[in-house]
Amino acid sequence: MANKNNKVKSTNDLELKDRLVAINRVTKVTKGGRTFTFAAIVVVGNENGIVGWGLGKANEVQAAIAKGVEAAKKNLIKVPVHRGTIPHEQFAKFGGSRVILKPASHGTGVKAGGAMRAVLESVGITDVLAKSKGSSNPHNLVKATIAALGEMRSPAQVAQNRGISIEQVFNG
Repeated sequence: MANKNNKVKSTNDLELKDRLVAINRVTKVTKGGRTFTFAAIVVVGNENGIVGWGLGKANEVQAAIAKGVEAAKKNLIKVPVHRGTIPHEQFAKFGGSRVILKPASHGTGVKAGGAMRAVLESVGITDVLAKSKGSSNPHNLVKATIAALGEMRSPAQVAQNRGISIEQVFNG
């Protein structure tokens, strides 16, 4: 999924905002009747390049959301944001969901729907073109979007890996 080198270790000094992506009511039929529980998928981010997702399950909606936020804080990743957009095109898939992210010029806005929009806005991306294909299941869309963002590399990382200067990365 995400590269090992962009995991965020400590969350103490971060001011994370949480966004609820989806709530699912799950029914379990037992001998005594129906039991309702709730599953909530939550995305947290500081709107400055750090994002994470979590799934919380509980008997009440608020408890499920709280569990989802705690789970999201445990798997944060760092995403390179370059002038409000992403540094390069990226494709990723998870399950039946496939996502395509493309950088956009300033003023374009976040052209993405539903679950992808929540993830991209939590990262702090203001201009991006995004397309989801295949399944629109919010769980898989969030995971695919996070996987795509986890594969992003900044120009400085590319230059360091290739052993060249940042100017040579842009000039070819």
